[in-house]
Amino acid sequence: MYKRVILKLSGEALAGDTNQAFDNKTINGFILQIKEIIKKGVEVCVVVGGGNFWRGRSANEAMDRTKADQIGMMATIMNAIYLSDSFEQNDIESVVMTPFAVGAMTEQFNKQTALKHLQNKKVLIFAGGIGHPFFSTDTVTALRACELEADAILFAKSIDGVYDKDPAKHSDAKKFDEIPCKDIVEKNLQVIDIAAANLCYEHKIPVIIFGLLEENSIVRASVGEKIGTIVTI
Repeated sequence: MYKRVILKLSGEALAGDTNQAFDNKTINGFILQIKEIIKKGVEVCVVVGGGNFWRGRSANEAMDRTKADQIGMMATIMNAIYLSDSFEQNDIESVVMTPFAVGAMTEQFNKQTALKHLQNKKVLIFAGGIGHPFFSTDTVTALRACELEADAILFAKSIDGVYDKDPAKHSDAKKFDEIPCKDIVEKNLQVIDIAAANLCYEHKIPVIIFGLLEENSIVRASVGEKIGTIVTI
């Protein structure tokens, strides 16, 4: 079992199978899993994306990339605040931390403060990326894992692991039970951002990539069960 994990959730995961921004049944489902692993003594951080609100320049290809990424950062903050309230409804204390001040709505990230919150069994929700454009939420996930010396990163995906090619397009796609981190970088498999993969490789942080919708998947991944694909270091 890991002592401290960073869980990466996409914004789309908050929407479940609905056409709404949030699906409370889906959200409460993974919050109850997080509650279970906290009881087991695991410290939990969550990085949430913003894809249920905003997908970069897909709305306007001519849009300035910096401004598009800034909107994306704000989308992750909206998701984080909603997620924080959902945690509170399930009797779990949580704190939203961002790399820049957002009035009184979030706390600005500070390593020592973050560690104190974790010691007090609060869930940390990281939003706003790193505060600058051109970096994905995968990258900030790896960055926070390095800063907080996490034992593992749990990437909850819509697919159940890493394949040698897109399983949605190729029926003969082969799933890897394990794959070296350097292979993801060298083969450009695109399951996680290359910058994030490089950080994990350099700092020797294990990564588990698994299907969010698999039964009890977050609990299983956090206790070290072989699930999805383990990215070895």
